[in-house]
Amino acid sequence: MTGALGCVPRLTTTNNIDGTTMSAIIDVQHVRKAFGGLQVIDDCSIQVAQGSVTGLIGPNGAGKSTLFNIIAGALPLDSGQVWLDGEDITNRPANELFHKGLLRTFQIAHEFANMTALENLMMVPPRQSGEHLFSTWLKPRAVGREEAEVCRRALEVIDFIGLHHVRNELAGNLSGGQKKLLELGRTMMTDARIVLLDEIAAGVNRTLLGDLMRNIERLNREMGYTFLVIEHDMDMIARLCDPVIVLAQGSVMMEGSIEEIRNDKRVIEAYFGADVA
Repeated sequence: MTGALGCVPRLTTTNNIDGTTMSAIIDVQHVRKAFGGLQVIDDCSIQVAQGSVTGLIGPNGAGKSTLFNIIAGALPLDSGQVWLDGEDITNRPANELFHKGLLRTFQIAHEFANMTALENLMMVPPRQSGEHLFSTWLKPRAVGREEAEVCRRALEVIDFIGLHHVRNELAGNLSGGQKKLLELGRTMMTDARIVLLDEIAAGVNRTLLGDLMRNIERLNREMGYTFLVIEHDMDMIARLCDPVIVLAQGSVMMEGSIEEIRNDKRVIEAYFGADVA
């Protein structure tokens, strides 16, 4: 049996900290990326287990966002390979990966400011019949039924993320934390089940951050979402992520539990730039 590119699908596993194994839904192998003479990603290999919440941390300039962009198809790599669920997706465009179930969120939420929170969710599902003028003329009832179903789904999502009370508020008027919750809701309106979260805690107050983390936990536990998380908030990493991967100078320094990461001398030196006794 061959994959979409005519090659045998890659079957990989990754070891959990408790000794069990899970299939790797994301498999990055020996990736390199340079900008000019600066080697930003240097022979980097990581695996993300299906159904896991994996943390990706490291000091500023470690290459975390560049690696995210490569995995998400927003940036071509120079060498190496990226696999998604056994299929080689190296240098595939982001829109193609979206339809394969891989989605990246950004550090700054990108809402439609002049639309309501509910309308922001309803805009997300692709290929809606109402997007085509002739469909609205020739099949108005079918379009209406589809729109009603999208609205029903959006109401379920907005309840899930705890924004029902601001569903009719313009998205541009929401707080930073509410916008991050809305962005997570927009993720739920897609068919994506593999989500790259890029500093989603940035600019979020502690109360809404708690809501955000609970939603991520529920999506992972109840709906089987896989998350790869870039985050500077170590409390969030400690609560959500197992395992945690540490990136430094474009390469993997170590991978382990949050306790192992916190007690590793190399990690402390990479973050603080000082020798530790």
